[in-house]
Amino acid sequence: MSIKNAYLQRVYESVEKRNAGEKEFLQAVYEVLESLEPVIEQHPEYEAAGLLERLVEPERVITFRVPWVDDNGKVQVNRGYRVQFNSAIGPYKGGLRFAPNVYMGIIKFLGFEQIFKNSLTGLPIGGGKGGSDFDPNGKSDAEVMRFCQSFMTELYRHIGANTDVPAGDLGVGAREIGYLFGQYKRLKDVYEGVLTGKGIPYGGLNGRTEATGYGIVFFAREMLKRFGEELKGKEVVVSGFGNVSWGTVQKLNQLGAKVITISGPDGYIYDPDGVTAGEKEDYLLELRASGKNICAPYAEKFPNAKFFPGEKPWGVKADLYIPCATQNEIGMEEAKAMVAAGCKFLCEGSNMPTTNEAVAFLRDNGVVIGPAKAANAGGVACSCIEMGQNAGHTVFAPDQVYAQLESIMVNIHDSAAAAAEKYGFGYNLVAGANIAGFEKIASAMMAQGIV
Repeated sequence: MSIKNAYLQRVYESVEKRNAGEKEFLQAVYEVLESLEPVIEQHPEYEAAGLLERLVEPERVITFRVPWVDDNGKVQVNRGYRVQFNSAIGPYKGGLRFAPNVYMGIIKFLGFEQIFKNSLTGLPIGGGKGGSDFDPNGKSDAEVMRFCQSFMTELYRHIGANTDVPAGDLGVGAREIGYLFGQYKRLKDVYEGVLTGKGIPYGGLNGRTEATGYGIVFFAREMLKRFGEELKGKEVVVSGFGNVSWGTVQKLNQLGAKVITISGPDGYIYDPDGVTAGEKEDYLLELRASGKNICAPYAEKFPNAKFFPGEKPWGVKADLYIPCATQNEIGMEEAKAMVAAGCKFLCEGSNMPTTNEAVAFLRDNGVVIGPAKAANAGGVACSCIEMGQNAGHTVFAPDQVYAQLESIMVNIHDSAAAAAEKYGFGYNLVAGANIAGFEKIASAMMAQGIV
């Protein structure tokens, strides 16, 4: 697909001009706009109201310095961000990412994607994202604590349980959320659900850690079901080895599939015996907790597995591919390798893991794609459930959470499939997810006037 509608073209050209150099954000905007042509043609009132011009511009962008002192007594300064993108259907909701490659373009891409992802859940949450170019890898607990406290000392004045509710993302796990929450509570003297992904003893949700991975697998199951297939007995290529990958591997094992790869920045692991339940699953958490950000030790611990340094797993033959690492990990080279290996299904676990060119190539070669904004929405859905738990001063049991999560993911799949069919895209879940998410946002924005 490409953008042909004159209004959509003008909007994208304006975004391109005003956000030059922010390639990830431009990629995310283009991917959404090219899906919306039939919707825009049926709703000329959107152009009159400048709806798309407002949609692609964040409501608020916050940038701030984060000074902290390392263990050697040296002052360090990082940059912090919070992009409050759209609050048409609820308070801003989206994670915090701590990684050295973080800059405004990545935060805006993630925040823009979050608008549609959150809308797809059917829950009352708007879109936002934040983070810093701070790298927690190799830092002591004391250094991470001092950084998080400094970060929250500015962020606290911009967030709140009914305003903006951050969560974790890459580089922000249970440790970081705990330090951030403690500092917020100290500054505000209020105990409220201002962050999600908290520890169970202080308001966290049972099942939240594995929620994103479980949701991805529920979505993939629905994709396969559409073609009369099931996960049981399928071989699956998974990338990454963090919480999302771990939850994905665990649920795939529970449903009878066989995961044959994981990966890290150092390369990938091929395990012909499968990353099975128990010791192997648990070892993924050990790898992540080590702070070394490498997967090679897996092959040392389990000798039948083989480590391929500096390579990606996308040429490995499998029935289903689930990228769970980072954005744009699948480009044209990887897409060609997947097609050559006989790829039939790709279910995106990480945010925007496939370039637009690779998506087009895969679709042209008959690959069914489950887009990230739909497939990985289980994490933020459970974050919203955690918000409800905190607001109601109650606790949900794991079985309650899993049941809600499964229902939400089935509904997301079905609404994306229905929207694609309605506007003539067939079973194109990429277009369908964009349209289904957009329709709810557009309706709310039109009702609320020019704001």
